[in-house]
Amino acid sequence: MAKKTKDARIQVIMECTEHKNSGLPGTSRYITTKNKKNTPERLELKKFNPIMKKMTVHKEIK
Repeated sequence: MAKKTKDARIQVIMECTEHKNSGLPGTSRYITTKNKKNTPERLELKKFNPIMKKMTVHKEIK
């Protein structure tokens, strides 16, 4: 009989911080997964923002 494992990976939504502060219309969001046991704090990654056409910092939102 196989062991049941609790999945530690959860889906998170990343939103651009520079775009939110700029006042431009629209939003840049990405969906990714993270292991909540290894990284309990919020993620912060550099991703491409197609509206601003440059790499920007995206932070995890709830």
